[in-house]
Amino acid sequence: MAGLPARFVKGVVSLDGLPRARIPEIAASGRSNVGKSSLLNVLFGRKGLARVSQTPGKTQEINFFAVGGSWHLVDLPGYGYARAPESAKAKWSALVRDYLETREQLAGIVQLVDSRHGATALDREMLEWLASTGRPTLVVATKMDKIKRNAQNVARKALETEWGSRGLEVVGFSAVTRDGKREILAWIDRTLEAWRHAGGFRSAAGEGEAR
Repeated sequence: MAGLPARFVKGVVSLDGLPRARIPEIAASGRSNVGKSSLLNVLFGRKGLARVSQTPGKTQEINFFAVGGSWHLVDLPGYGYARAPESAKAKWSALVRDYLETREQLAGIVQLVDSRHGATALDREMLEWLASTGRPTLVVATKMDKIKRNAQNVARKALETEWGSRGLEVVGFSAVTRDGKREILAWIDRTLEAWRHAGGFRSAAGEGEAR
């Protein structure tokens, strides 16, 4: 189910613009230039599905992609780009926070961390929040091909040790070798099925109606 074709639906800059379809959503989150666009393009086998940019912070809206008509892939704006204006960063931050806190259709989050550097302070802040919400979260260590095999194991184990005990699953990924693709798609399928079986995830704010 996760590997079905994906197509762009819309980009939104406010909660009022969110799709009204009551279908589950899987959101992809991570700091700017962590490899999110490359991951999404590999997962759905479509070059250019998500634009790969050499300019961190380029994505400034929440982008929705329909996958097989049964669920939405949600590409969240990257965080942590120092050169972005403070007003823009504050706006992106508020939009993402409100979406994550109130979106009833949100079934799970794929949180990306650069394997070369490990979790940054902003990554840890996001992971701490995700762990506290209880929303299903998969931590993906990206760019594994850029470090040696021993370093790959160390990077993955460090994330598993710190966040596995908090209920977050961890997998390594490389857009070059495609390692981790199968595991990520399998996690998405399980998460979507669990959301449907439970009848949907009520927001942390207790919101009963989808926006």
